[in-house]
Amino acid sequence: MSEARKTDLYELTMAMSYVREEMTAPATFSLFVRDLPAERGFLVAAGLEPALDYLAGYRIGPDDVDAFAAALGRPARDLVPLLGTAFDGEVRAVPEGTVVFANEPLIEVTAPLPVAQLVETYVLNLLSHQTAVASKAARCVLAGAGRPVMDFGMRRTHGLQAGYDAARVGALVGFGGTSNVEAAAALGLPAIGTMAHSYVEAFHTEEAAFHAFARAHPGGPVTFLVDTYDTDAGVRTAARVIKSRGLGGNSAVRLDSGDLGALAARARRILDAAGLTRVRIVASGGLDEYRVNRLVREGAPIDVYAVGTKVGVSADAPYLDSAYKLVAYDGRPVMKLSSAKITAPGSKQIFRGQGCSDVIALRHEQAPSGHRPLMRPVMHGGRRMSEAPPLREAHERFAADVAQLPPEARRITGPLAPRPVFSDRLKSLTDQVRNRIESEILAPPERV
Repeated sequence: MSEARKTDLYELTMAMSYVREEMTAPATFSLFVRDLPAERGFLVAAGLEPALDYLAGYRIGPDDVDAFAAALGRPARDLVPLLGTAFDGEVRAVPEGTVVFANEPLIEVTAPLPVAQLVETYVLNLLSHQTAVASKAARCVLAGAGRPVMDFGMRRTHGLQAGYDAARVGALVGFGGTSNVEAAAALGLPAIGTMAHSYVEAFHTEEAAFHAFARAHPGGPVTFLVDTYDTDAGVRTAARVIKSRGLGGNSAVRLDSGDLGALAARARRILDAAGLTRVRIVASGGLDEYRVNRLVREGAPIDVYAVGTKVGVSADAPYLDSAYKLVAYDGRPVMKLSSAKITAPGSKQIFRGQGCSDVIALRHEQAPSGHRPLMRPVMHGGRRMSEAPPLREAHERFAADVAQLPPEARRITGPLAPRPVFSDRLKSLTDQVRNRIESEILAPPERV
């Protein structure tokens, strides 16, 4: 199916009307998050690179016109003016991995009005989903306090593409690997996996299962799932197999249920008593940043955390209050005045100061002293201005930004997010546009 059809119907109804009315001048739409979720002190911008790929390849073909006509219940000739439409506009954005806050544009799209409208659904979906998951994953990295965190979430994400995206943004914020074979191969990530309880159950004994698994992976690395029956007994069995096969530090045991802190402490004692001090302990099973944070603070001897479902679906904050709003059309700044959903007019820039003290300003303003611009041009004339950078670059950007965050924004529980301020020029423009709307649109008509 053509990517052009992956849109909401109202984008199409508006675009068709714009074309009929010859409203095809450049329009700028700004994508931002109105308010951060309750337990977020920051967001991590993600999804830009796949969005640019989508825009670069956007084109409405004959089959799309037929599909649009069928959806609208209109003859195909009414949609023919859209045939051949491609994205030929410009995009400015904050790079992936950038830490962002409420009301800050993640991306601004400028293109002929019908085109900029038609791409809304796809772009908003990509950035909203991947930013939500990246922000959840980033908090797991912070909670791990330097311990490796791995992605085990593919089986329960909301679709296989969502699983791939979760693996990608996990790597972006510093995950050490993924169980997702496709993502590992495509993105150059370490593929991580152990065994399931079904594997152990398929053998007559746990020890037979462990020996068979070790034979299948000579020399390791090998991780034994030890809680199928009795965890302590499973650790002892794993210890015997590890010693008999000389696996040593190239092996691990995985705990997947129960009181992970207490079980890890007992497992560590059993392994150490067997002289296996280099065998690692991996924990999984319903983990997220809250449980990881608690286990780390309690001093649980866990070496690796494998997070899955709750991170892959961003369970505690599964959506963002994101919006894609028109801020300028044909050189005229515009804004929305709806209660609780007011938008600021005009194309914008974000200037970042020390400690993530951000100023949201108009696009062509000069940076305040000690501040640097975050948004940069990434697409011109419908073409990317550079190849997609490696995930390593986005991760380095994320790490640098997180290091600048105030401590209260990095907290796992009860974080306080910095609040960007508007520049004086943006405030002034907002007042001017509001006054114009109130005088020209909202003022009662004069009586004749």
